[in-house]
Amino acid sequence: MTTSLPLPPASVRRSAYAALFVSLVHIIFGAIVRISGSGMGCGDNWPKCYGYWFPPLERMDLIIEVFHRYLAIALFISIAVLVASAWQHRAHPTVGGRGGVWNASRVALGLWFAPALFGAVTVFTGNPAWATVVHKLLAASLLAVLTVATIRAGGLGGTSIVSAKGTAKAVGGATGAAVLALLVVLLGGLTAKIPGAAVACAGFPLCGEGSLGGGAQHVQLTHRLLAYLLVAHLISLPMIFRKRGEPAAVLRAAWIGLALGVLQVVWAGWMVTGGFPGVVRSLHQATGILIWVTAFAMVYLARIAAGRTVVASQAKGAGTAPVSARAVPSVS
Repeated sequence: MTTSLPLPPASVRRSAYAALFVSLVHIIFGAIVRISGSGMGCGDNWPKCYGYWFPPLERMDLIIEVFHRYLAIALFISIAVLVASAWQHRAHPTVGGRGGVWNASRVALGLWFAPALFGAVTVFTGNPAWATVVHKLLAASLLAVLTVATIRAGGLGGTSIVSAKGTAKAVGGATGAAVLALLVVLLGGLTAKIPGAAVACAGFPLCGEGSLGGGAQHVQLTHRLLAYLLVAHLISLPMIFRKRGEPAAVLRAAWIGLALGVLQVVWAGWMVTGGFPGVVRSLHQATGILIWVTAFAMVYLARIAAGRTVVASQAKGAGTAPVSARAVPSVS
């Protein structure tokens, strides 16, 4: 007997969207911190800035760094609101239990502490390149978990994907895009951090005459080659998914990924030929983060459609009656 799938509570979905948005803004602002060289804007003080919670805003590097820290607090509040909303609705079949929003929200709250505390390590160790990459990896992981929470709450195509049918090949294609996107993002952070790496290649699309050479150039060139491979892969996915008849939510994510990939190439060309202006470098980094989120969402949607991942709303009996709050398992 076919039963109708329940819709996730609107309040949980709004909370998930809000937390995901603040997390995006926070990690993008973190890229601005790196590009502007403001990582030590508050000196070696953490969590306060030169002994103040609200320091005098007298230097641009201090302003950028301290507002990045304020955004971290805003992110904590938004995730806490998501956790509270999921707790309130944990008896709902799309929220409580394995594959529900409640478990994903708790993981997100735990992951908030990892990059926040590692920010202290970054400051106390003098903001080295390796610490920046680890910090970015933790932030990207938090983005991924919040993306999962949002899809489980019915956002980003989550409402329609639970009743859709997809293929395992779509999971493989989407996973390849997500892996490449994460590598490009991490190498982008490393490129922005290593002295001279960001401007090591004078030409476009490859390094031309006047390039710096050495290790910095190798880092930049590796970043570019992986980025080109990613864009080529993103261009192929919508065509392949459409031909196979993949679910609309997966296909939509693929088209968005393609558009962002093309935009990223435009930013890259403008950045190199225009003398590496800070604004364009920031847009380049922001677009890379959006590609990562889009690719990860595509993977998760494809896995649900292919039956590789089961969300709470697909559980037996989810369309008929809510589960008891006492019966909610603690398995993540």
